[in-house]
Amino acid sequence: MDQIEMTYRQHLRALLTLGLPLVGGHVAQFSINLTDTLMLGWYDVEALAAVVLGAQVFFLTYILGSGFAFAVMPMVAEAAAQNDNTAIRRITRMALWLSVLFGLLAMPLFWYAAPVLVGLGQDPKLSGMAQDYLRIAGPGLFPALIVMVLKSYLAALEHTRVVFWITVVAAATNAVVNYALIFGNWGAPELGIAGAAVASLAVNLVMVIGAIFYAQRILPQDELFVRLWKPDWAAARQVFVVGVPVGLTTLAEVGLFAAGALMIGWIGIVELAAHGIAINLAGLMFMVHLGLSNAATVRAGSAMGKKDAEHLARGARTAICVSMCYAVFSIFIFVTQSELLVSLFLNRQDENFAAILEVGKLLLVAAALFQFVDGAQAMALGVLRGILDTRGPMIMAAISYWLIGVPFSYFAGFVLGWGALGVWFGLALGLGVAALLLMLRFWHQQMSVLRLRFATV
Repeated sequence: MDQIEMTYRQHLRALLTLGLPLVGGHVAQFSINLTDTLMLGWYDVEALAAVVLGAQVFFLTYILGSGFAFAVMPMVAEAAAQNDNTAIRRITRMALWLSVLFGLLAMPLFWYAAPVLVGLGQDPKLSGMAQDYLRIAGPGLFPALIVMVLKSYLAALEHTRVVFWITVVAAATNAVVNYALIFGNWGAPELGIAGAAVASLAVNLVMVIGAIFYAQRILPQDELFVRLWKPDWAAARQVFVVGVPVGLTTLAEVGLFAAGALMIGWIGIVELAAHGIAINLAGLMFMVHLGLSNAATVRAGSAMGKKDAEHLARGARTAICVSMCYAVFSIFIFVTQSELLVSLFLNRQDENFAAILEVGKLLLVAAALFQFVDGAQAMALGVLRGILDTRGPMIMAAISYWLIGVPFSYFAGFVLGWGALGVWFGLALGLGVAALLLMLRFWHQQMSVLRLRFATV
């Protein structure tokens, strides 16, 4: 148990002990998309640009559907504390149901993605290639959402190492299958973008098989898959009510970057390819903030259980300071090593190499600008979720990203004529506003309420 008066050093140790395995899992998960981008950049610039579009469609859909999985963690953790295996089973099963139902609704979007993308102003050829990718990779949404539910279930029961190792094995599988099928190595057919899609599908299948096997073998008492066909509408309603606000909050942020990709796609293939590289590098750095945010959620929940506002405040300050220190490191890397980082994703013999390199370097400088605010909004969301405040942050995210970030991206990119760099300035502004609003909500609204509430206990 945590001590009531933990020092900042003790808070730091507790945060890193919990957060580093979560960071490792997020980095391994993200490396799957990073590998796709890296290898397709070596293979063909058009294929890279098309997968940027296709992957954005898949990821947006996945994020929205993952809200049900996010709901599993706090609900299962509460049931586990009460030794209620029946509730654990009901919650997890209905999250699986809702995830599969969501996947069925999403399949037509993947199958007919080309006309949707063309209607959004994307190049018809790239849109067709993105649709080809999604028709193969799209069914992987089912195992992807299922494994997300099972990961949340396992994490809530403190089986975190297996979640990490399942993700590592999946990332290795992705790299091997990509290398074989994109380029036609080791006697495999050269499939290009279709090879990347097959690899993505294979990865999701590997993860779901591993998670199901572990849950069945190590936690048989929960009987997750016994009478799985039987609906439980009361539990489904609980998962739905908790999961939708979290899913929509995450979708609002991810949607900001997807809108940025669409706008950059209006500019040209070179700019879209450079955006795909820069966004992957920025996303990789963000995985550390995300892991720390997850840890902050748990730490905040622990403080709530103790009814100790000062413990909560110290833990939050510690998480924010660690995130900000890491942001300094990220800025240094992006500013000083931009050319090296972008060139890793490109074939030097490609005719567009120099053009993509120049745009990519500029975008990494823009990415450096929002490292502080990206980390700050992630930390604020983490502690707010830890105190079960989710609806207010959902509204703030929608305002910051869609009423401010997206319009300014368009204004700077097209009205002011700053191109892709202007679009990225809009992304930074949206993140900055979100960070400010969410931090104010936690420190000046929720902390004041909690101090008064806990003072009377």
